[in-house]
Parts: sequence; C-alpha cells; structure tokens
Amino acid sequence: MPEVLELCDDLPRVAEERSVLFSETALETFLSAAAKEYASITPNEPRSCFGVLLGTGAEGAFLVDRIEFGRNARTTSPAARQEFETTIVPRFGAAYENPVRAWWLDPADLLRISRLADLVGLDILGSIHLHPDWHRLGPESERGRPLSDRPSAMDEYVFRGCGWPINVVCYLERRHGSLYYSVAAWDGDCRPLPLRVRASVPGSRGE
Repeated sequence: MPEVLELCDDLPRVAEERSVLFSETALETFLSAAAKEYASITPNEPRSCFGVLLGTGAEGAFLVDRIEFGRNARTTSPAARQEFETTIVPRFGAAYENPVRAWWLDPADLLRISRLADLVGLDILGSIHLHPDWHRLGPESERGRPLSDRPSAMDEYVFRGCGWPINVVCYLERRHGSLYYSVAAWDGDCRPLPLRVRASVPGSRGE
C-alpha cells in the first residue's frame, strides 16, 4: 500500500459528486476475471480479483473505458508483509493473516499501467475489486459477516489512504445455480458515487 499511495499523490481528488459512467466491455472484462477467481474459492481461500480503472473525466462524470490487471504482491513485497503484520491484522483482525485475502498491487505493475495510460491517452481513475459471498463459501466464523458491494472496514482504510477518485466494489454470489453481481462506486472518502453502465444497444451512443 505505501507503494500505491506514493503514486496516488498526483491523482485528482474528488471535489464534488460526479457520476461514474462504466464501459460495458470494461465491466465484462472484470467480471470474466472475477468469475474465474470465484470458481477457485475454498473455505480457506477467499481469492481476490483487483483491477485498475483507466478513463477520463469530463462534464461532471468519470468515464471508465478500460481495466488493467496487475499482480498481487501481498506475500512477496517486504513492505506489504510489514503493513499487514503491524497495522492491518492488529486493526482489522486475524482473518487478514490469510495470504490470499486482500490485495497489494505490485508497484512495478502500477508503474506499467501508469505508462500504458499515458500512451493511450487515458488517466488512472481508481480501482475495482471483488467481494464474493464469503459468508456462504468461507469458514463458519464468517457466517455472520456478509460482504456486499459496500466497502469493508479494510476497504475504507485503503480508499482513504490512497485517495483515488473512484473505488468500485463488485459483489458476486451464486444463487439458484447462476452467478449474480452488483457494483457500487465510492469516492476517496468512502462516499457513494452514482454508477451507470453504458448500454450497448443500437442507437445508444451519443443520446
């Protein structure tokens, strides 16, 4: 997280409520990756999925056009290990001792994504990550703590520390044999932002 925070310093802060207008293709890219991680969840492995949002800001809205993925440095970065040991686990509980719970974006991948954004004329707007129905899939101790598309206490800590303009939570659950999802957007102070997904139907562009 300190590596991520350092690269967040130059990003714009939210001054007023702005809508998040999400490309359907970008959202489908994340959902595809999230579904693969979801399929691998076991009672001991919550599995994570995390993406960086690329897009632009215009006329009171953030337009998300693309999602890029990076590696999780949760267990390989000395700084990450120290942050979890000294701050996150004591503050948010022993559940975060699990090495596959929570995400620490590899700083080399964040730098690569930042350079890609510059190359294609987009900005890094924030992040999107998966919340599975861990209260159904996880151990008995998680039954009374359901996740949703709202930020967890750990998410709030990260959102406020990073200060990215957009933080999207995607909740994914299996019901009646099918996967269902919901998404919600939050600003750097964990206030809700209106989120809309672009409709890919004939005549929808420019209207």
